[in-house]
Amino acid sequence: MSMPAAVQIIRKSSLVPTPWKNGGGITYEAIRVPASAESFLWRVSIAHIETAGPFSDFAGYHRTMVLLRGDGMALHFANGERKVMRQIGELARFDGALGANCELMGGPCMDLNLMVAKSLGKASARVQSLNAPLRLTASTGESVLLACVQGTLVLEGGGAETAALEPGDLAVLTQATHTALVKPADSSAAPLAFIAGIRTQTSVLMG
Repeated sequence: MSMPAAVQIIRKSSLVPTPWKNGGGITYEAIRVPASAESFLWRVSIAHIETAGPFSDFAGYHRTMVLLRGDGMALHFANGERKVMRQIGELARFDGALGANCELMGGPCMDLNLMVAKSLGKASARVQSLNAPLRLTASTGESVLLACVQGTLVLEGGGAETAALEPGDLAVLTQATHTALVKPADSSAAPLAFIAGIRTQTSVLMG
């Protein structure tokens, strides 16, 4: 598996929609590693959920979901647990093998999905309100993901041109020692950023 030792920018506007077989929504795959493999090591996608219903089985993967748009959803798991996501930026983590049924709280929703093979261990993941610039570094054997959840982010350095990220846009720092600076586009508003670190080899994950 090889990827550029720099920052890769993936725009939501460039993603191709794939309707769900059950008609309940649409998936926009942003990136999968390896790119041509049916069985991936990790994948980032955006889902438009139109109707309530069960999630697909992804046994062998850790799943992280972040609410991007909508009035929220409640996830009902086969083990009896329940996770409610009402606010933009709320995050849920669960085992892809665990049966989950999605209840929409007030209409269609859009969410960001990160799936990581259990063989890589759990990804570190958080949603952070950026009141000040933040430095991100991907070390050898690690991928660092940055997605805009709300507002506008500006990404500088890391071997790439300065880029503005809008909601649903994704930046990937992979197998490099480059450091990128992410900051709010407007000092009057603090955008929300999803940040995750994924092991691609033995490495120290971000906290």
